Formats: sequence, C-alpha cells, structure tokens
Amino acid sequence: MAGSGGRLPLALLATVAGWALALARGLVFLSSERCAWLLGTSCLRRAYHAWLAGAVLLGPLLHPFADPHAILANQRNFFSRTFVASAWGWTCILAGGFALLVSYGATGRALAPLRPLARLAVGTGLQLAAAAAFGLVEELTGYCYAPLPAGTLLPPLPDRPGCLAAGHRWRGYLPSRPAFLLTFCCLLLAEELAVFRRYLARGHPAGAPLRLVFLLNVLLLGLWNLLLLGTAVYGPAYGPQLVGAAVATLAWYLTYQGWYRARWSPGRPGAGLFLKGEPRA
Repeated sequence: MAGSGGRLPLALLATVAGWALALARGLVFLSSERCAWLLGTSCLRRAYHAWLAGAVLLGPLLHPFADPHAILANQRNFFSRTFVASAWGWTCILAGGFALLVSYGATGRALAPLRPLARLAVGTGLQLAAAAAFGLVEELTGYCYAPLPAGTLLPPLPDRPGCLAAGHRWRGYLPSRPAFLLTFCCLLLAEELAVFRRYLARGHPAGAPLRLVFLLNVLLLGLWNLLLLGTAVYGPAYGPQLVGAAVATLAWYLTYQGWYRARWSPGRPGAGLFLKGEPRA
C-alpha cells in the first residue's frame, strides 16, 4: 500500500505536467497564428507605420500629462540601460535566428539564409554610417565651452577631440541615436516577421521552437515600440529625436522599399522562399 501511495502522487504530477505542456503548446500555436496574421496583413502594416510616425511626432505633446515618476521617465532606467544601447544586437540575434529557421524550413537549402543575413549586414552598415554621420553633424555645428561659476568660458578650440582632451565640453546639434536605432529596428522587424504568415499558409514545417522564436521577436518588437514611445514622451529634445527617426525611416525606405526590390540585392523578406505564381496569403 505504501508503494502504491507513493506512485499515485507521481502519476498525478505527470498528468498535470502533461496538461500544462499541452496548454503551453496550444497557447504558443494560437498566439503565433494570430501574430503572424496581424503582421502579414499589408493594411495593418501601413497602419503600424502611421503609429510609429504618430508616436515620434505627437509623443512630446503627452509630456505635460505623463507621470514623472514612471519607469521610462528616468533616462537611466533598466530597460534603457539594458536594451536601447544594444538594440541592434538584440534585433540581429532574434531576427537572424528567425530568418535562418524560416529560410531553411521553406527551402531545405543550406545557402537560403544568406539573403536575410545579407540584409542584417546592410543594416549593420547603416547603423555605423548613421553613428558616424551624427557625430560629424555634432562636430560641424558645435562649439567648445567650459562652465564656470561666474559664467561660461568659450575656449578657442575649433574641434571636438581637442576640446574634450583639454577637459572642456562640446555642445553641438546631435540627432538622437536611440530614436534612430529604435525606429529602424521596429521597421525592420515588422518587415522580416511579416513573411511568417505566408510560411504558415503554405504548410511549411513550423514546430514549437520556430513559433517560440517568432513570438520572442514579437515581444522584442513590442518592447522597441514601448521604448520608442517613452523616448518621444520623456526625451530631452524634440528636434534631435525627430531627425533620428526621420533618418531611420529614410534608411528603411531606401532599402526595403527601394533597393531590395532590385535584382542585384539581398531581396525583400520571403524572396526565393516561395514558388512564383503562388497566391499570397
């Protein structure tokens, strides 16, 4: 009797664990199906682009009504310190992993993931170019100064490195790199994840690991939207944020809506994965 009594709780635990696992799989399946449908609908993506523009343009108007004690009000909050500075790295890891699984799952070819990896490489180049361009703008439009108790001293140092080396400060117009990073990552993720709807509609293999990676990308997209809105509402300056977001939108448009449509390019998401002539989902 003692042995059977000990086996009963174990059997009950195994049954409960099986139910929990089945429920988790069902939630992953249902959530991934709904998110894939939303992101794969072109009219909803256009509405999403309008949302991004509205968040950047109108977000500062909400500043007088925003809670000054909210987490995002502190520019050094956990999310900003952990994610914003490395936003492109997080995006590359998750979007790259998703693109690898989808490309190989749809074609079975080992070289199929080269296209999405090339798009991420182009995005990396754009990040570096934007950082260099923003730094150049700051240097060309700035001046050296040294705050003093009696006023402000303007040392005759014409370049930023010499000014900082002398222990002074440099003040110039610096477009917001966080606004650029978050806007570009949002636009890129929306494009790369949209292909999952067609992938599912054509019956390609989509097990729990792929669906989990997809949902992690969706969560990352939601986090970038939240941080972008927080940057717009609580950011210190409106103009630099607007310029940073505008440059990111231009970079996205010239690549995903322009160059990637050309023959000699990495191609748009989904290029080469589906048979020509197949109806779109």
